[in-house]
Amino acid sequence: MMPRIWVLALALMGAATAVAAQDLRSPSADQYVPRLGDIMSAAQTRHQKLWLAGKAQNWELAAFELRQLKASLVEAALLYSGIPVSNVTTLEPSLQATSDAIAAKDGRKFAKALGDLTEGCNACHRSMGRSFVVMKVPSDPQPFANQLFPPQAKP
Repeated sequence: MMPRIWVLALALMGAATAVAAQDLRSPSADQYVPRLGDIMSAAQTRHQKLWLAGKAQNWELAAFELRQLKASLVEAALLYSGIPVSNVTTLEPSLQATSDAIAAKDGRKFAKALGDLTEGCNACHRSMGRSFVVMKVPSDPQPFANQLFPPQAKP
C-alpha cells in the first residue's frame, strides 16, 4: 500500500511540474530549435569563461561554467542526431579531469585538463568534417570586459 502512495505522489509532483513549466514557456518556445552553430557558439563562450575563471582561481565560477559547457554539449547531441554520440562522449575523460582539477583547486591540473578538452573539441570537429573550426586555449586576459573573474568577497 505504501509504495503505491509514493508512486502516486511522485506522479502528481511530475504532472504539477510539467504544468508549471508550460506556464513559463513563451508561445513560440515549442517552435524554436537553436541552430547547431548557436549551441556551439555558446559552448565556445563557456570554454573561454571557464578558462578565465580557472586562471583567476574562481573555482566556484569555473565549476558553474563547466556545468554550462556540458549542458551545451548534451543539448547539441540531443537536438542534432546527426552528431554521433561517441564524438561527444569522447570528451568525458577531459571534462571529468577538468571537474577534478576544479574540485582540487589545482591550477596546473586545470590548465592541462582544459588543454586536453580543447584538443578533444578539435578532434570532434575534424571527425565531423569541420576541421576549419579550430579551438585554442584562450590567451586574451580579459575579452569579457563586462565581467569580473577573480572571486569576490561574499556578503
